[in-house]
Amino acid sequence: MARHYGASGIRSIAALLLAAALSLTAAAAAARPLFCVLVPHFKDEYWLSVGYGLEQEAARKDVALLFFEAGGYNARVRQIEQLETCAARGVDAVLIGAVTSDHPDLMREIARVAKGIPVFGLVNELHSDALSGRIGVDWRDMGEAVGRHLATLHPEGTAAKTAVFISGPSAAGWTAPLEDGLRRGLAGSAVTILEVFSADTGLRQQLAQVQTALDRYPDVDYLIGSAPAVEAAIGLLAADTGRRRPEFLSTYVSHTIKRGLMNGSVMAAPFDDPELQGEMAIDQAVSVTSPGPSDRSAGPEVVLLVGRDEKLVDVRVSPDDYFPTIQ
Repeated sequence: MARHYGASGIRSIAALLLAAALSLTAAAAAARPLFCVLVPHFKDEYWLSVGYGLEQEAARKDVALLFFEAGGYNARVRQIEQLETCAARGVDAVLIGAVTSDHPDLMREIARVAKGIPVFGLVNELHSDALSGRIGVDWRDMGEAVGRHLATLHPEGTAAKTAVFISGPSAAGWTAPLEDGLRRGLAGSAVTILEVFSADTGLRQQLAQVQTALDRYPDVDYLIGSAPAVEAAIGLLAADTGRRRPEFLSTYVSHTIKRGLMNGSVMAAPFDDPELQGEMAIDQAVSVTSPGPSDRSAGPEVVLLVGRDEKLVDVRVSPDDYFPTIQ
């Protein structure tokens, strides 16, 4: 009888201990911060590196992430719906790579959500007074780095050179500052931008702009473009050897652009370390415990990468097999 009573008591104690452990585990899981990450799309490899940086730092900080992909820079309505979904989920913070910098509909929704949840700008320029912070670089610096590089090669008074510029859609927050910086960097040079072409930064849309630009200006010296535009141009000219090949400069770095820089098919590109930006965004969001507007802003230093530099192997991008889980 005594032995039976003792075993039963041990089992009871064990059950109580297990229940307590499960309760503590559930409480810890409930206390784990949950952040929403909204991005324009993952069609551009640049955003994969941002996503990877976010995930790596979130794991270190014990933060759970929900990724939402709008589908492109024209998907304003979809991104607003995703912002509403995040607010309804009661997440602890929202990190938004905005599809538009200033559209009133998105600004109103950000202001509404930010009353109860801290909202942070991620990479793309966003003209909202409701943000609790922002991580990103000034895209004028990105464009100016490209322009200065060409101006150094072709100063005013040397032989005239021409360029076409293929960028993202005008609604995107980074395109206007990028062009402004590019033209500022080219000031006083012998390089003339013949025309600016713009489209969503999916590969198919950028390829169409590349084809139009090269058909219209077959003798152009330089093609300056987004990472997908340069990728499309490399593929197009590899398949159509009858076309004259201009020199390529990308306005930012992706996996493909890094490979192009290493093998010399891309002349130069500014690097704003998108993986580090993801890490910095998590750190910033973790440091804010309540909603409220703030002008805090931070970002990596912009560095110009030049083709065939031996240090290119150390440039960070996400692993080739990385892709985040999308809601």
